[in-house]
Amino acid sequence: MTVAFAVGSAAGVGLAATSVAKAGGLDTAIDEVDGRRPGSEVADTVIAAARRGDHQAFTALVSHYDDRLRVLAFHLLHDPETTRDALQDAYVKAYVGLSGFRGESELGTWLHRIVYTTCLNHLRSIARRPGPVGENPDVREERDEAGRDPADAVASALDLESLLRSLPTEQRAAVVLVDALGVSYVKTAEILGVAPGTVASLVASARVKLRRALTTGDAPTTLKDRTEAS
Repeated sequence: MTVAFAVGSAAGVGLAATSVAKAGGLDTAIDEVDGRRPGSEVADTVIAAARRGDHQAFTALVSHYDDRLRVLAFHLLHDPETTRDALQDAYVKAYVGLSGFRGESELGTWLHRIVYTTCLNHLRSIARRPGPVGENPDVREERDEAGRDPADAVASALDLESLLRSLPTEQRAAVVLVDALGVSYVKTAEILGVAPGTVASLVASARVKLRRALTTGDAPTTLKDRTEAS
């Protein structure tokens, strides 16, 4: 089972629509989007200028990868404002660290790694943040749902985005990178900081959980418990 994502405009940080389809395996996963290799499209002169601190060159460099980075960040954080904050932090880190970039990995892989680790830091910060005293979690969830852009609202309990939220962060990142963005297992491993074999396991586990939810009709809150219990 391959997860197929229909990604809307990244300008609003949201996903206009999501769908799940059955297709072949990803044994030959590629790092291409629309037949092009993202890692080879930024000219070396632009990268060199950005490394020297040229703001215009850095903006051009980041703009090239922004849509893909924004999709990854949004799927991890699930909130437009938090996604914008995390990306801003990540881009500052990239600007500061670019002078030390030596090309051991592709530039796009390096940027995805920075965004991923920055999102993890934001998630840890959110987890440590105390909720309002005495607030019913169900009420808070309803309030959060009401405040979302209708274009990005979850259509049903079995909407793919809702199901993705039920996955552990690392599994969610792996399946988004591999199935949504077409990143190879090797480069996904670089981004997540794990072995390629671990990526294969993460993606396989995520697909099993998503397929189980789609075939059994489990709600996302039940999905996690049933999967971990099996």
